Amino acid sequence: MTARYLADPAYRRKISRQLNKGESLHALKRDLLYAHEGAIRARHLEAQTEQAWCLTLATNAVVAWTTEYYGLAVESMRRAGRRIDDEVLAHISPAHSENINFFGAIEVDIEGELAQLGPTGYRPLRVRDTLF
Repeated sequence: MTARYLADPAYRRKISRQLNKGESLHALKRDLLYAHEGAIRARHLEAQTEQAWCLTLATNAVVAWTTEYYGLAVESMRRAGRRIDDEVLAHISPAHSENINFFGAIEVDIEGELAQLGPTGYRPLRVRDTLF
């Protein structure tokens, strides 16, 4: 395994991409755990386990939401005539937190949000000029 890693540049790139994806997932988890200053502070194993499961649930929710909306954005751009290679998409990770507000109170106008949903049940995409 080590010899292959040292001898094969394509294999090294593949391993590096996987490591980068793993690190972006860890960074997202650190961001989500920020309220506890990045630490599990519960004293008992059961409470620690609950906190870890909550972190996993929150992480999965962010990744699922981001993945779904990435798909909608790519589909929208392709319909608009932009060429987006699947090879490029293979390098994009949905594990990031730039779109999350971690500070302050978040008030949601449920009726207003529901009124914004399109016929597909999704919120409208924020379209802006991108690299694609």
